Parts: sequence; C-alpha cells; structure tokens
Amino acid sequence: MPHDSQAIEAFLADAQKAANVILETVQNDGFIHIFSHLDADGITAAGVIGRALFRLDARFRIRITQWVDEKIIGEIIADKPELVILTDFGSGYLDLINEKIPDFKVVILDHHQAAGTNQNPNITQVNPHMHGMDGATDVSGSGVAYFAARAMDKRNVDSAPIALVGALGDMQDRYDQRKLGSLNALIVEDAVNAKLVSVEKDLTFFGRETRPIHRTLASTTNPFLPGISGEEDKSLAFLSSLNIPLKDGDRWRALRDLTAEEKKRLCSALADYLLSKGLHYEIANLIGHIYILNTEEPWTPLRDAREFAVVLNSTGRMERPSLGIAVCMGDRESGLDEANKALEDYRKSINKYLIWVWEKPERLRELENIYVVNGEDFVSEKIIGTISSILVSGLPNVEKPLIAYANVPGEGLAKLSSRSTALGVNKGINLGVAMRLAAEPLGGKGGGHNIAAGGQVPLDKIDDFVTAVNELVGRQLKGEKLEEDDHKA
Repeated sequence: MPHDSQAIEAFLADAQKAANVILETVQNDGFIHIFSHLDADGITAAGVIGRALFRLDARFRIRITQWVDEKIIGEIIADKPELVILTDFGSGYLDLINEKIPDFKVVILDHHQAAGTNQNPNITQVNPHMHGMDGATDVSGSGVAYFAARAMDKRNVDSAPIALVGALGDMQDRYDQRKLGSLNALIVEDAVNAKLVSVEKDLTFFGRETRPIHRTLASTTNPFLPGISGEEDKSLAFLSSLNIPLKDGDRWRALRDLTAEEKKRLCSALADYLLSKGLHYEIANLIGHIYILNTEEPWTPLRDAREFAVVLNSTGRMERPSLGIAVCMGDRESGLDEANKALEDYRKSINKYLIWVWEKPERLRELENIYVVNGEDFVSEKIIGTISSILVSGLPNVEKPLIAYANVPGEGLAKLSSRSTALGVNKGINLGVAMRLAAEPLGGKGGGHNIAAGGQVPLDKIDDFVTAVNELVGRQLKGEKLEEDDHKA
C-alpha cells in the first residue's frame, strides 16, 4: 500500500543525516569500515556504498558476514575506524553496539525490525520501520543504502539498478503483478529516468535471458506446473505442441527471443493447462513486471535483475562475496566469470541439500504450529536460508511457517532461518518477533521481518528454541499480540 509523503520525507531526511555523517568522515580523511550481510541484498548494499565511497576517493574496507557478533566487535575495536557502516543489518544489534562500542561513530542502513532503542548520538540509523513502513516489502537494505548514497552525491543515481537487484533478491516484488512499490518504486523511477532500467510486463519465468525455453519451463517453481516442472522432456513436448521453434539456427532460443504472438500463445496455453489441473490461482503468477538492466549485455544473467540477484546470492553463499562486490562495482570480466562458476556450484549444492532433506521424513517434521528442518552437519549454514525459502512454498499447510537450522562448524551454534507465507503473515505471524523472543532467553539472537527471519542459538539449546517458537507462533495465530510486536526503532 502507498505511504503518505510525510513518512517518505522523514525517511529521506534520515538518509540525508547518514549521508552527512559519511561525507564529514571522508572530508576528514577518516577510515571507514563497512560490514554487510552475505545475501544478494547485503552484497548490493555494500556495493552501492562502496561505489559511492570509491567515487569520493575515500579510505574504506568492506567485510561481508552472516551477523554482528563479538568477533566483529573485536575487529572494530582493533581497527579503530573513524566510522563503521552496517548495511542490511544493524538494527537488531543496537544493544550490543551500545554496550560494547558506544563511543564509535556508527551508521546503520537497515530494513529489518529493530531490537532495542537508540538514544546514542554516535549512532545514526536509517530504517523504514521507524516511519511506519515495512522493510519486507517497501525497501530493502540495498535500497536504504541507495538513498544514503544518492543524498551524498546525485551522480550515485547510477547505482539505482544495483539497488533494484538487491530488492528483487530480497523478494520485495510483492505488489500487484510482482511489482516493486513504495520506496522501491522511487528507485525504479530514478533508474528509468536515467535510462538505466526498462520495466516490461512479461512472462515471469526465471532465466528469460539465458536459458533455453524448454529448460526455463522445466525449472520453474513459481508458478509450479505439475507434469512440466522438473520434466524437461514434457516441457519440450508442450512447446512442440504449440509450434514454437526452440532454436534459431544453432542457438537455443530464450524467452526473450519469442515474438509477441508466440508469447501470447504460450501464455494462453499455460493458463489453460493450469486450469485443467485445478490451479486457477497460479494463473495470476504467469505475467508480471520484469526489470531489465539496459547497460548489461543481452543473453547474460546480469541483464534481468532477478537473475543478477541469484548470481550475487551465490557468491555470498559459496563464500566468495568479494566476487559479488566486484561485480556490483563494475567488474564484467574475471570477477563475472568467477561469479558464474560460483552460481553453478550454488545450484548443485541446493539440489544436493533438497534431495537430502526429502530422503528421510524425520528431516522435515510438522509440529502443531510450525514445520522444522534440521540440516545437521550436512546442510551448509550459509545455504540454510535458501533451503527454507524453497521448501516453505511447497508445504501442505500454507499457514504454518518453516524453521530450518544447521550447525555452524566449530562454533557450537545452530544457524537459524525461518520463512512464512503471505497467508501466514495475514493470520498474524511475525517471525522477526517470534525468533527474537525465543532466542534471546537461551543466549542466542533472532530477528528480521514478519515473513522471514534468522538468528543463532547454542546447539545444546536448539530443542528449547524450537519448542518456544512453536508456542509463540501458536499465540500469534490465535491473535495474541506479543509484547514486542510494536517493534520500536
């Protein structure tokens, strides 16, 4: 839903305050240490700020990490930077920052629900939740970083496409027909006006720039096409029945190569097919908004913003985040080649982990109010979030959220990832709150959005954590407002 101009103006005023703090540090030749999250949104957020600082010839370092903990605090204390910038996280660590490094200048550019309150004048925080907006749908971490960068220098509008990649990586395209709305829409406007991005309505299948059409259909899960999804031969047969040529000479055709008439034919046939399977509600997912990055080469994964996001996500999850940062900051040669290799490894890992989860029923358990996946030592803690995102959309009871966890090697910790559906959120689920309230009494950390959240708890407390989340989600589903549901930033 659109927000009033007053809330947007107040948010932009906060972004200007953050920009002023950063500019003042640069003018005094201060060293800046940026920490950001390892997903596509975190990498693009760091890339946006990195580009802005590079343009100013500033002294800075970027570090990609899963969370802010005692080790990160130790690094800050040892390095003594003049300014710390936290992008795509930070609002959940206000108490830790105030306790451990209250005298350091800190800028937080985040979109997650805040834990604790900020009375410290050394902390400058920009967060949509402070102005009644929703960080899960209205602006992502890269978007918050973009507004701060734009306030630093209007030339940083050239980072608008990267900010949109972060928003789509964060699955913020939840407005009508998979559109970006609210503050994200302002970034789209900047990008379109600068002729950097084109927005079209088209079939929303993933891989429209890079995959042969039959593979695109066979690999789709949104919408899910029973009998075609996962079945390349059935996909080939389906397309052949529509007389849609699959090749142009020796080259396989991608979705982008279809004529308007061919797309219309394909869309009508898919709608009829879904109706025949009783999946009329999936028809609305066929057509949506596509965000094309005009300066990127056609037929490459960076041309379509959603594909770009997957490339970046893979670099973070496969422990190669510096590649993602390099690509965000303009590397289109060796960095991009290496990033594409990371993407292949990432896809293989996801398939391996999903097969492992489905192999044994006890690996995906259904409790009274939640589903639980125990990734044990097998699933990488860096990919557990991706696994939970994929699994939640195929669960039998769509109201119940999924809590997944995996062991963090050598740390004695379980990395947590939870996902809900829009229906669950509409019923009252707020995973950011439930995860925080369950984790903190056990010496852990939790937080995030209503629809997606994460955290960590000691491994020996994981059973207590699961019991607590099951109970807290049950209370939310009964309409009870938990004490921290009024998350104050």
